[in-house]
Amino acid sequence: MTRPHDSLPNAARHLGHAGLLPFVAGAVLAHLVWPEVHPYVLHALAAYAATIVAFLGGVHWGVAFTQDQPRPLLFAWGVLPSLVAWVAVVMPPAAGLIVLGVALVLCYAVDRRLYVTHGISRWLGLRWRLTVVASFCCFLGAAGA
Repeated sequence: MTRPHDSLPNAARHLGHAGLLPFVAGAVLAHLVWPEVHPYVLHALAAYAATIVAFLGGVHWGVAFTQDQPRPLLFAWGVLPSLVAWVAVVMPPAAGLIVLGVALVLCYAVDRRLYVTHGISRWLGLRWRLTVVASFCCFLGAAGA
């Protein structure tokens, strides 16, 4: 029996999971490091999360580029996560990491519709797993702030 994520390219699955390492490391270190290093760990976690949130918005531009007459909403949504991430990364870490965790979940919620509409729903399983771990790590990091 073939599971849905088995049809995904190995590189995408492996690199997607490897991309969780900075999330996990940042969340764990937020609770373990010396006070002098703590702000740097939180900033690193927030900066990485912001990068990923911005990337998730960019996927919508990529989908729009494949269409002859793309809906303007694809471009608008493609920019919105970047703006939210930018604001979140300059906020105090406890608040910014919560905003980023919520942004990751909202990006997934929007992508659930986009992926189905555009015939790329086979990616949703991987996206769900990555989103759960990444957003949990943002919330865990915020708790350690």
